[in-house]
Amino acid sequence: MATPVKNHDLHGNVPDSSPAVLLLIDLINDFEFVDGDKIYNHLLPQVDAIVNLKQKAKKAGIPVIYVNDNFGKWQSDFRKLLDHCLQEGVKSKAIIEKLKPDEEDYFVLKPKHSAFYSTTLDVLLDYLKAKTLIMAGITGNICVLFTANDAFMRDFSLIIPSDCVASENKKENTYALEQMRKLLKADTRPSTKIDFKKYKPVKK
Repeated sequence: MATPVKNHDLHGNVPDSSPAVLLLIDLINDFEFVDGDKIYNHLLPQVDAIVNLKQKAKKAGIPVIYVNDNFGKWQSDFRKLLDHCLQEGVKSKAIIEKLKPDEEDYFVLKPKHSAFYSTTLDVLLDYLKAKTLIMAGITGNICVLFTANDAFMRDFSLIIPSDCVASENKKENTYALEQMRKLLKADTRPSTKIDFKKYKPVKK
């Protein structure tokens, strides 16, 4: 069977290929789990930086991929998770309103810590011809770190802005960022220092 021809614009909104993509990890979340309050409180001051990061990426034409835990619910889908987090009474509703995906954004559900483990992320990144991953989300010392490890082993360049990652506390977050900088060669400068023009897709 012949391989389908790729569109010049996926969904008519994002490029068929891009040197970089933005991964937003586990941000669609109700934080109703052990130590969820600690992560939520650490994330709050960083929400605006993440929103700005996404806006700048999209302005540069960089695709956005939401990668989210399925919370052990194998029958869940991303839209159900999003709808749940936007319900009245869910404490994270206000920040989810800011962080929720746009229609053209991608999403991948993951069963474990890494965004690569048993997911379609590899296929999507290969389709987009991505070489650099810009990562933001929670938690810096677990899911972001595990994803960064797997990305490094796949020879991706990593940008993990220090003002767009949260963990249970500042100490653990700082240590995780330092490890990613030293061992995985990640660029951990603040999001305001990222030159998105370097990663802007060039349409043929």
